[in-house]
Amino acid sequence: MTDLLALTAQLVDMPSVSFEERALADWFEAELHAADHLDVHRVGDNLVARTRLGRSHRLVLGGHLDTVPVNDNSGARVEGDTLWGLGSADMKGGLAVMLELARTVVDPAVDVTYVFYAREEVAIEHNGLRQLYAERPDLLEADLAILGEPTSAAIEAGCQGTMRVEVTLAGERAHTARAWMGRNAIQRLGGLLSAVDGYEPRQPTVDGCRYHEGLQAVHVEGGVAGNVVPDRAMVRLNHRFAPDRTPDEAVAHVRTVVGPFLGPDDTVEVVDLSPAARPGLDHPLLAGLVRRDDVDVRAKLGWTDVAFFSEHGVPAINFGPGDATIAHTRDEHVERRSLERVHRVLTDLLVAR
Repeated sequence: MTDLLALTAQLVDMPSVSFEERALADWFEAELHAADHLDVHRVGDNLVARTRLGRSHRLVLGGHLDTVPVNDNSGARVEGDTLWGLGSADMKGGLAVMLELARTVVDPAVDVTYVFYAREEVAIEHNGLRQLYAERPDLLEADLAILGEPTSAAIEAGCQGTMRVEVTLAGERAHTARAWMGRNAIQRLGGLLSAVDGYEPRQPTVDGCRYHEGLQAVHVEGGVAGNVVPDRAMVRLNHRFAPDRTPDEAVAHVRTVVGPFLGPDDTVEVVDLSPAARPGLDHPLLAGLVRRDDVDVRAKLGWTDVAFFSEHGVPAINFGPGDATIAHTRDEHVERRSLERVHRVLTDLLVAR
């Protein structure tokens, strides 16, 4: 078998910050075209390679080519069985496993669609999966999807939804020497921020997976001048919600939290919203994977593109090498045993009959 740590290091040494994935996509395209058993398609900087064996199930194995910007960690550094470098965990380790499977598993028990896509680490409107779905939705048809996001070789089922809400409070300008003639919008934020600070998050269990919601103030704007009572203040809130709530229900919940602090001239605007995804663990392929390989299962607390597949009727999970808690940090790394564990489990899934 290919040395997966060395292959991951090779990928880390090929820069692919969001919007700069073309060179890496070119390399992957050449590697995939060399595998005669795969039908390869390219849409922009997104690649899809498929088996066409007429199996009863089709599985997507997907991962994003891009990384976040460099944080004094460009280039690969191997120390023993640990690889350090930008994207090593998120998610070039997962890409290495997928590529090795694509090249070597020529007669899988299920048809497989390998998806390598661009621009996952930026705003959703740039996401390569959305480009693929808009131009070639047929390439993403499947019964089940597994994304190689870093999960420390555990299954992280489904994902929580995420939204950003801007709450704007109104006031009335006045000179600070005569502040009683105005109304201070910034100071009005005090009660709302106290409520957010004291927010008690739900921890619902959905299909056996325990989620943990959250509501955080992430941005504040306000102020006119050093001697003017401000007539506007805005706080941006980020809400993470479990998959037992629809987006509309999650928006309504946030409104109940902020509602007591709003007046007739205040506004609440949802500026970004991505739905949650249910675990989908009742799919027979997933149930067999968990049973055969004794894989740990937990809820995905962050948001990932499993929500995209779930939204289109395809159950999806996260399963990949590397630790998500160190992704996007200067100390990002991945270990050989994690790579090899994920490769072994996915191989079992592909060949089990």
